[in-house]
Amino acid sequence: MTDAADLDTAEEETSRKASKLPLILGLVLAIFGGAGGFFAVQAGLIGGAGDAGAGEPEEAIADAARPERPEVSFVALEPLVISLPRAAARTHLRFSAQLEVAPEHADEVEAITPRIIDVLNSYLRVVDLADLEDPTALMRLRAQMLRRVQVVAGPGRVRDVLIMEFVLN
Repeated sequence: MTDAADLDTAEEETSRKASKLPLILGLVLAIFGGAGGFFAVQAGLIGGAGDAGAGEPEEAIADAARPERPEVSFVALEPLVISLPRAAARTHLRFSAQLEVAPEHADEVEAITPRIIDVLNSYLRVVDLADLEDPTALMRLRAQMLRRVQVVAGPGRVRDVLIMEFVLN
């Protein structure tokens, strides 16, 4: 019985050793296969970016990648200096902006810039100082200013308010 038990343990030991060899062999082949695939793609032999523009010139690719830009005009507003309440640590707000308008409405919007400046000046004077100092509030202030400018200028004339300077001193 001891001979049979010795024979069984010998077979188990060889099967354990043999079972690691295919695992190691598979791992080595996977590494070489991955490295070879990486090299083939980087060299342009297989798919990837190498054959994306094979027959097209670079200018055609660049034009196709650029989105169509709408025609726009910009109307600059005079810089505003707004006095803040005396209790505040800061005394003035310097503000300047440009309006993005459709080119056909640029002259009309330029003609009413004094009214637009008045609306912006009136709005910025009543805004709470805490809102002016909060860095996340600028988007909300910008949306409020855009809405007021659109009401003054008329529908479809002003597309956006671009803030050029917003400084508290």
